[in-house]
Amino acid sequence: MQIEQQIAEIQEVVADVLKMAQQKGATQAEASMSKVEGIAVSTRLREVENVEFTNDGGLGITVYVGKHKGSASTADLSKSALELTVEKAVDIARYTNEDPCAGLADKELIATEFPDLDLYHPQALDTEKAIEIALATEAAALDYDKRIVNSDGASYNANMGMRVYGNTHGINTGYPSSRYSISCMMIAAEGNEMQRDYAYSVDRQASRLYSPKQVGEEAAQATIERLGARKIKTANVPVILHRDLASSLFGHLVSAISGGSLYRRSSFLLDKLGQQLFPEWLTIEEKPHLKSALASSNFDHEGVATKDMTIIDNGKLATYLYTTYSARKLNTQSNGHAGGIHNWIVGDSGHSDDALLKEMGTGLLVTELMGQGVNIVTGDYSRGAAGFWVENGVIQYPVHEVTIAGSLMDMFANIKAIGATRETRGSVQTGSVLIENMRIAGN
Repeated sequence: MQIEQQIAEIQEVVADVLKMAQQKGATQAEASMSKVEGIAVSTRLREVENVEFTNDGGLGITVYVGKHKGSASTADLSKSALELTVEKAVDIARYTNEDPCAGLADKELIATEFPDLDLYHPQALDTEKAIEIALATEAAALDYDKRIVNSDGASYNANMGMRVYGNTHGINTGYPSSRYSISCMMIAAEGNEMQRDYAYSVDRQASRLYSPKQVGEEAAQATIERLGARKIKTANVPVILHRDLASSLFGHLVSAISGGSLYRRSSFLLDKLGQQLFPEWLTIEEKPHLKSALASSNFDHEGVATKDMTIIDNGKLATYLYTTYSARKLNTQSNGHAGGIHNWIVGDSGHSDDALLKEMGTGLLVTELMGQGVNIVTGDYSRGAAGFWVENGVIQYPVHEVTIAGSLMDMFANIKAIGATRETRGSVQTGSVLIENMRIAGN
């Protein structure tokens, strides 16, 4: 069945469910349905460890009876099951407390235009091909160097699906999407020391993935480079967060400026709108409509139209991120962030990776972060780390068993440079980030 026909059939189901909800007493309702089929293959030590097929789907409905909310879901799309699901949602709404902020997004904010974002690139779910890719990836890593002594495995994943959303304001639309990935994790040994590292590739198009050989060899090389890791003395030094994990720094910004944290007054960035948080040269833009990007969407999970936005403008906080509910709690409007962010593009200072090391001089290049020691209420930051010690702009040796600590406010303000080569495998696209000074806890 063609994907367009499947989406049309699901739209009919969503329309029927919304009609049922109104007939059963709902004053407003919204329904969404997703369907995903895929394959996941994993190998370990040149043998197939797991082959898994996915064919999942389900419909969820939320109804509002006045300002009372009820939700229910089902994987059974028979008419009787759908009727029962709607009845349950309406029954639940009659028993929940009234909430003046409950309800659909404002009608004028609902998306009405749906350009093709090039998110769907289907490919046959070929088991033999998937196994071949995973085995080739792991083989490339195992054969790379004799110091690669063990494997945590390689994997290949392919997922294709669709999402349909509709509500009683009139929207009822859907889109297909695809996602493919290859990953590999290796273990290296030298003497009594063992180290582990990984590499991966992910894209909307299978043809644009890194080759199995490239992923495997990157995993092996990254693992070998960690051999000979040392501890270092406690000090205050500059730190570079490698682009592979620098997105996590801006992920903390996302949490701190999200409406849910704000109306609960549990964010260190409360009442900071318009204030200088970053250096003046830094701007962060949100681009929801980038072709083929991993976080592109014409509308959020509530049907609110997404649009280009400036998040950080010359270092100043230009906006908070609102869902419908959080916006009403804060007496403003949703700006399309139910379900997350949509392609943040972090500005850079034009530095190459080598130039960034030279700019730092002596300090720590962080390539792995561990633990969850970040407090969004206070902005306190403390995480386990590993990476490489750098002197005079040149990597000297690997480092492990250290902790980097500071406050997110200081970390944001003390960003000295950001690399021009961006990591694009996620919802935040950023280069490596040089922070002028952090506390490194070691020996």
